[in-house]
Amino acid sequence: MLDRLPRQFRNGLRNVEFVVEERPSVELLRAEGLDPRLDTLYGIYQGVPLPDRSSLDPPLLPDKITIFAAPLLRDFPDPKELREEIRITVLHEIAHYFGMDEEDVEGLGY
Repeated sequence: MLDRLPRQFRNGLRNVEFVVEERPSVELLRAEGLDPRLDTLYGIYQGVPLPDRSSLDPPLLPDKITIFAAPLLRDFPDPKELREEIRITVLHEIAHYFGMDEEDVEGLGY
């Protein structure tokens, strides 16, 4: 899938770990300002966005993009729709890695 990313993203990704987990924890949802009874996440970027880094910073652990399988499977039972939502979610989180905020990301259609 990563080989089909837009060139602008594919060429700039460095030291990023992609992980699939069953679902976001209650603690993670709360930390993101979400209500665990009402809200969920399909994915999350955890790390230091590229624009916020300095060459003076110590080496960083890999940034991490996590995709949550259970909410995606629940909300997108059609395989074609599921693939598309996974693609959108991955692109959305990669955009955060590049320092884009929610408004920027939505402007790209992710």
